[in-house]
Amino acid sequence: MKDSPEDLIVNAILDAIAEQRLPAGTKLGEQALSDLFACNRANVRRALASLAAQQVVELRPNRGAFVMTPSPKEARDIFQARRAIESTIARHAAGQASAGDITFLRDNIIEEAQAHKAGDKPAELRASRQFHMRIAQIAGNLVLERFLSELTMRSTLILGLYSRTGSSSCAEDEHDRIVDALQNGSVDELVRLVDEHLRHLEKGLNFEEPPAAPMSLKEQLMVPRSAS
Repeated sequence: MKDSPEDLIVNAILDAIAEQRLPAGTKLGEQALSDLFACNRANVRRALASLAAQQVVELRPNRGAFVMTPSPKEARDIFQARRAIESTIARHAAGQASAGDITFLRDNIIEEAQAHKAGDKPAELRASRQFHMRIAQIAGNLVLERFLSELTMRSTLILGLYSRTGSSSCAEDEHDRIVDALQNGSVDELVRLVDEHLRHLEKGLNFEEPPAAPMSLKEQLMVPRSAS
């Protein structure tokens, strides 16, 4: 079935946020979006309302819609929430991964490393998010998976806004060691490694430097995606 205009707008904006093409604070003008997606403004308003419900867009009275700009406190709160949720996910996922899951995660690590080496930040960010979401799928709790999907998207905004590198900035072997513990069913070790990994990401945040000026909305949304 063909996607509705609202779905096209929502998916384009989420993709652009996930790849840091659409940074925090960007104004999402109704007319600009209507022109870009050849739809009416009612479609745009419904899409923006959906994104606001996902906590990635802020609707400001008399000013319009903006990509959410997490404050330093909100950034810390989001990483605290991720540690809590991903620790629970890790406990449920340990020892539950199939051979296909492990192969996917090992391949994902290679893809992330290759993207990092090539300077392909969108591909690197996609791979990093896929890694965490695959472990959530292995855990088999759809509620936690949905919460984590929202939190990882908001984390991408935080990394783009406050990270010194703008990327996941992981130590090269962090994901490898997580997969080892997942495969071995080492519950306590897996929980420890996941917590350590997220603390490492949070430690790389810098709340002192102002964010860079964004591109135009058309540039942010219409940049061709790198091959997945």
